[in-house]
Amino acid sequence: MDRFFVDRENIDTQARNLVILGDDVKHISKVLRYSVGDELEVCDGQNKEYICRIDSMDKTEIGLSIIEEKDVDRESPIRIKLYQGLPKSTKMEIILQKLTECGVAEIILVNTARSVVNIDDKKSEKKLDRWQRIVYEAAKQSKRGIIPDLKGIYSFKEALRDMEVNDINIMPYEEEGSLGIKDLLRSEGIQQIIKENKSATIGIFIGPEGGFTEDENAKVKEAGGHSVKMGPRIFRTETASIVATSICLYELGDIGGM
Repeated sequence: MDRFFVDRENIDTQARNLVILGDDVKHISKVLRYSVGDELEVCDGQNKEYICRIDSMDKTEIGLSIIEEKDVDRESPIRIKLYQGLPKSTKMEIILQKLTECGVAEIILVNTARSVVNIDDKKSEKKLDRWQRIVYEAAKQSKRGIIPDLKGIYSFKEALRDMEVNDINIMPYEEEGSLGIKDLLRSEGIQQIIKENKSATIGIFIGPEGGFTEDENAKVKEAGGHSVKMGPRIFRTETASIVATSICLYELGDIGGM
């Protein structure tokens, strides 16, 4: 069953109905060719899911009646916050889509020393709107209970300030030779943090195509972050973000479980 998200303000639980607005109206009626009487799945973006029947359709909105509602249990107890060094735009689309499927809660785009893409203020809003749509579509496809937050574009200094609120911060760094990501996550210190706060936030810093500089790595460590190795091979940026997220969610979250 196809899934769509609506704002809470468009849901009337007492009257048992809701309204879909915006771009999804055309997609439902013209692309998917739904009609009155058909059923679809709606989520409020706050882990509440509704099975609905279409009552009315026009060019601007679709009215539905609520048949069934239930709480969604598809979000990881561990909150992953991914700081992504700006890559080329084609790679960004893959990163956003796959991170959303993996279960990331928040994605922060960061302009780093080696970012080859320079997005000016005039273009950033348009780019972010497009990228947010990719996140939204991926959240629909993977039947997420929330839509991951997409923020940016941060400077590296702003990202360092933002990481202060996280419980754990990790930077995969290809020059790191002493500590593997798996060993870190299984260490007594990290396990104690998770034991005390099962909904802990983990910040993961991923560099752009050229990776992080030595200075950027040092600044993350100075701020309390952990520099880690992900293995003997060098990953592309679009691969590194997915692998790092998957390892963290496997070790501490819900990937690999029931």
